[in-house]
Amino acid sequence: MKSEIRFIDREHLSFYNQLLNQTGKKDPYHKAFFYVIGISSDTRNNIRKIFDFEEDCIRPDCIRDGWQTSGSERLTRLAFNLWNGWNADGWATPHYLFDCEFASYMMEGIRLRYPEYCRELTSPIRRLER
Repeated sequence: MKSEIRFIDREHLSFYNQLLNQTGKKDPYHKAFFYVIGISSDTRNNIRKIFDFEEDCIRPDCIRDGWQTSGSERLTRLAFNLWNGWNADGWATPHYLFDCEFASYMMEGIRLRYPEYCRELTSPIRRLER
């Protein structure tokens, strides 16, 4: 059973679909990246500072930009880490990243990046009852 993707609001959903359509890429890397970056209006509004569409790559220098808030920085770090394992300064760890209001949506991004490992589980009790 395939579960639906949870979005924080309509703008998040629209952003996600728009960027997947714009790039024409729907692999787990792009899905997870655009999902996570789309969670916050701060990151949505600064997508061109975060991602280079011509080169199809991240822009790690944006981490120190003045527009970044503690929440948007966490989202950006997680998106970068899901993109290619980026953790240049050691702050893309669960201890640091998930201590914010976006944690449950960030987990959704992980599910998008690793669909083969994050399948819906059935209850072991139900299996035993059969």
